Amino acid sequence: MTFKDNSIECVNFQNHVEGVSVEVCNIMTRLGYGEEMRRRRIKKYSDHDMNMSERPGSMIPITVGSKGEGLTFNLESDRDFLCVLKHVLCVEAGVVLHTIPDDIEVYRMDTRVYPGHCIMLLERPASTRTDVIYYALCDDGKGNAVLSSAVLLHELSKLEFSEGLSAERAGLSIPRTIIGGGKIDMVLAVRCQCPDILQRWAQRSRLWPPPDIVQKVVSFGSFFVPTGFKGSDTRNLEWRICFNTGEKELVNNLYVTLTKLYTILKMILKEVLKPNNKEITSFVLKNVIFWQAENNVPSIFHERNLIHWLHDTLGTLRTVIACTQLPYYTIPERNLMAAC
Repeated sequence: MTFKDNSIECVNFQNHVEGVSVEVCNIMTRLGYGEEMRRRRIKKYSDHDMNMSERPGSMIPITVGSKGEGLTFNLESDRDFLCVLKHVLCVEAGVVLHTIPDDIEVYRMDTRVYPGHCIMLLERPASTRTDVIYYALCDDGKGNAVLSSAVLLHELSKLEFSEGLSAERAGLSIPRTIIGGGKIDMVLAVRCQCPDILQRWAQRSRLWPPPDIVQKVVSFGSFFVPTGFKGSDTRNLEWRICFNTGEKELVNNLYVTLTKLYTILKMILKEVLKPNNKEITSFVLKNVIFWQAENNVPSIFHERNLIHWLHDTLGTLRTVIACTQLPYYTIPERNLMAAC
């Protein structure tokens, strides 16, 4: 076979792969994973969250995960709720407290733990607090009142919820089965003001997302969820920072090809890989996608390249597992594969 024949064969193969990529994109759209249907699902859950937040109570529910991102159908996966405490706030050092309403209980971040985590030190108590918070407060042995993530989870497991049948607690989430067979996972969260952390992310050199989306993500702020770093001596006191609402905005502004790639990868993870130790999760996949979007020019993310990016991402995941190294997209100092 001549060099010319080889070149023709390579071109034909590339054309075939690109044709398959386009066909896969079209099939996914017809199956309901296109942008129009995805954005309809996002609006549906957003409207529902808005109605739920207007109810009396101590928490504000926010749909996160694949449902909040519009990536899955109603009964295709569990619905994840971030249940944000209304009258509790954690702040970075340097945040001025007099700007915060008096009915908000304020905690200060002690970040002398593994990156992406903190211990919440009571800075200013509120006149009233929920029982869950009251019983989760403890002394750290140094005269500081701290909010223990482990004790709080224990107290939460005792609560009776108005909707659905309870199941055994799974990690930091509270699973429920609701009428119709749907399943929900609820995770309690504390709102956090950490402008320095978000500004460090915002000022990073990048090709994606555009500046207006970067500022929108910063405006959403962050949350703390009750879980510490595995292997830490103070794990039971620690909380982990997360940026669920900001990540929803990032997924909503991904290139269409990357959104479909992310959906395919989630299917592969669930139906093919099925990791025993949860070393690869949807959250890990999302972070790989974010890094790809940030570090590459937009023009290469067209639908003809879907198979190429699928192959590239699976290769990246193999490296991530082998090297046990993947920087968290928002806080690169945190290794998502640490303690796997």
